[in-house]
Amino acid sequence: MTRRLSTSDIRTMFLQFFQSKEHLILPSHSTVAPDPTTLFTVAGMQPFKEQFMGAPATFDGQHSKRVTTAQKCVRVGDIENVGRTRRHLSLFEMMGNFSFGDYFKREAIAWAWEFLTSPEWMGMEKDKMYVTIYKDDDEAFEYWTQDVGLPADHIHRFDADENFWPANSPLEGPNGPCGPCSEIYYDRGPNYGDDTWGDYYQTRESARFLEVWNLVFPQFDRQDLDENGQPVLKDLPFKNIDTGMGLERVASVVQDVPDFYSNDVFLPIIQKIAALSGKPYEGEVSVSHRVVAEHIRSVSMILADGTAFNNTGRGYTLRKIMRRAIRHGYMLGFREPKLYELVGLVAGSMGDAYPELRSEQGRIETAMKAEEERFLKTLEGGIQRLGGLLGGMEKGSTVSGAEAFELYDTYGFPLDLTKEIAEEYGISVDEAGYAESLEHAQEVARAGSKYGKSELFGGNQQALDGLPATQFVGYDNLEAQGQVLALVAGGERLSHLTSGSEATVILNRTPFYGEGGGEVGDTGRLEWEGGAGVVRDTKKTAAGVFLHDVLVEEGELKDGMTVRGVVSPNRAAIQRHHTATHLLQAALRAVLGSGVQQKGSLVAADRLRFDFSHTAALSADEIAAVEQLVNRWISANFAVTWREMPIAEAKAAGATALFGEKYGDTVRVVKVEGDVNYDGHAVSSMELCGGAHVGRTGDIGTFVILSDENLGSARRIEALAGEAATAWVRERLNGVAKVAALLNTSPDALESRVAGLQSQLKAAEKETAHVRRQLAEAQMGGGGGSAAQTRELGGFKVASLKLSGIEGNDLRTAADKLLDSSGADLVVLAGDKGLVVKATKAAVERGAHAGGLIGKLAAAGGGKGGGRPDMAQAGITNADAALGALETALG
Repeated sequence: MTRRLSTSDIRTMFLQFFQSKEHLILPSHSTVAPDPTTLFTVAGMQPFKEQFMGAPATFDGQHSKRVTTAQKCVRVGDIENVGRTRRHLSLFEMMGNFSFGDYFKREAIAWAWEFLTSPEWMGMEKDKMYVTIYKDDDEAFEYWTQDVGLPADHIHRFDADENFWPANSPLEGPNGPCGPCSEIYYDRGPNYGDDTWGDYYQTRESARFLEVWNLVFPQFDRQDLDENGQPVLKDLPFKNIDTGMGLERVASVVQDVPDFYSNDVFLPIIQKIAALSGKPYEGEVSVSHRVVAEHIRSVSMILADGTAFNNTGRGYTLRKIMRRAIRHGYMLGFREPKLYELVGLVAGSMGDAYPELRSEQGRIETAMKAEEERFLKTLEGGIQRLGGLLGGMEKGSTVSGAEAFELYDTYGFPLDLTKEIAEEYGISVDEAGYAESLEHAQEVARAGSKYGKSELFGGNQQALDGLPATQFVGYDNLEAQGQVLALVAGGERLSHLTSGSEATVILNRTPFYGEGGGEVGDTGRLEWEGGAGVVRDTKKTAAGVFLHDVLVEEGELKDGMTVRGVVSPNRAAIQRHHTATHLLQAALRAVLGSGVQQKGSLVAADRLRFDFSHTAALSADEIAAVEQLVNRWISANFAVTWREMPIAEAKAAGATALFGEKYGDTVRVVKVEGDVNYDGHAVSSMELCGGAHVGRTGDIGTFVILSDENLGSARRIEALAGEAATAWVRERLNGVAKVAALLNTSPDALESRVAGLQSQLKAAEKETAHVRRQLAEAQMGGGGGSAAQTRELGGFKVASLKLSGIEGNDLRTAADKLLDSSGADLVVLAGDKGLVVKATKAAVERGAHAGGLIGKLAAAGGGKGGGRPDMAQAGITNADAALGALETALG
């Protein structure tokens, strides 16, 4: 009789079984793919590709040709099916045993059978076991019938091309290692279907026969097709074994539960979702319970492995999974972050096998909560916009690509989310049109990013051909003489410039820093005998040619002249901000951890901006700690030094590279290092940097953080240094004093004064809300809603009413009360500017759709809106017209 075992027991038992067969137990690889072919680890064998190709089977100093793992895998190719069916998962565990040129088919078959059927292990009934094999695999048939003793009528040879890896047939390819497969099925009995084994392998749709194991036998090297169009299969010099047992599948068998979501891992999560939402796990809404439970488990594991939410690569896929969960949480009624509260259940059930879930639980919850907060802000508006759009469309029609892109651009709706919601209405989305709109937006953004003052700054470099690299002397000299090598305007070389002309000026030697490494280009003046001009910006090409954007103010500037360059005093402020940026990065790593990595920066005279990798907003205490640490390092007046060295030597010394910079063989290393230790943190900053810096940290003056904001894929800190910081602090202090004076209090008592006013405001709002509820009840004719007009429309009992002075939440609350008291299937309430439609669960099951109805009513009332099948709301300008369209809309 099959043993009743927990998921954790099965996992442990599998590994122990193969350990008894002299397999080395290895920990699961990260969900991050071990090779660049996929974003995530998608199969148990993926971490062992090198060993399958003949690399030494050595793991952390241990050599073994036999290994076994419980591998966490992520697949999202059919994510739209997760939750809608009860067997699709984005995260699953694959139990595997592998042989690298050691044992082969006979042992793999015998051990799989022993583990599944032996009373000491799984104890599954032998007469309920069935197998499929590749049509020509006589060897496997012999082992299954003679060694194992499986009846021949429990084995199916596929006549069609199936049960062959990696494709379904050697004819399909690709070239390389390949071989037949044996799949093991378990008959769950007539409670799960009345079809027979003979029925199943023809339809493959039964819930009765469940595949629990796949044995892959890579024994051939497929080469090109021969002259008859048949593949050439040569025996591999050594043969491997790659097997996989789906843990969730086996758990549903041994626990005798109908699907994956009923096992001991998922069920507690689903029960918690039901408790938090107040929506029982039943009926159509149960899809959302499953989606949330599965995706939170998946997101927790991916976050635990170090992937962060962002807009590219696996970070974007992670965000897509999370936002799908948030959307289904919204459908369950969650209007504030709640899903992160489920992480503890995931860590509790899987933390023994994957301890990173427990050690990283706090970070996972913080990242997940922040993502919920971000997306919930735009989700409701996007759902209303899309619901209003879809509600006015006929089933079978198509949302245009431009409209789908607007939802992405305005509300952050990814295309797949728009498609999923549209499918619920029976409507498709023009994906090609969406791609065109996206490309157009990207082209506009690229065009807008080009520097406009000079044609050369926009990318036209032909006029620079033949010019040598400019000698930059601006680290130590803010004034220097140089010879004019070229004057360029309109893509052409000029011989001279007259007063009022503007052009790009190239010198052989310059004190002006060319924009790079986040630091803005220098401004200043060019002076020559009889004339002068303004340097409005400086850039440099990849070849090291410095481009000065110059407006001639007086005199004539000629090609070949000698000029004197004078850098603006703003350089001192830029240097303060640049060195402060290096200290900021060091402080962030000290306070938040070494995982902080720079993602971008801006260093200007009036401010600095620093983008960095981090999963959550900084707390007030963290901001204060970072700010205090930077200011203490400034006060210590540490020396700032720099020198050039080979890049290999710099990297070996621990120097970090700045985001987006490209380096040659010789690099400039800027170093700030002090012996004074503050709160356990001595300053240590060494970076590859070509920018301009102060000589000592004390030259910075002071430092203040203005803001910490989310960029989606990173965090951004804006800060000020030196005089800019001092001026900002004085401005804020003056502002506080003015506000205190307006409130007739002192700056020190301002907080308590505001708290008192807030308390008074809340009391007034509470009283106002009470009055509005009384006003709504009075207009509805009391608790029974007798003033509402009730009639039969479209097969539904519909109650409708116009309420004056009632909007927003009060209108929704009134609709709830009317739906409860009137006995109607649908209620429609209109305010002066708003419209709400609500439907009973029974009405929804009979085809009512509040979101579809409100789209038609809002259009008649001069507005738009949308929502779910059971509740929708819209903004309108004509309540009477909206209510007047009811008969037409439901007719």
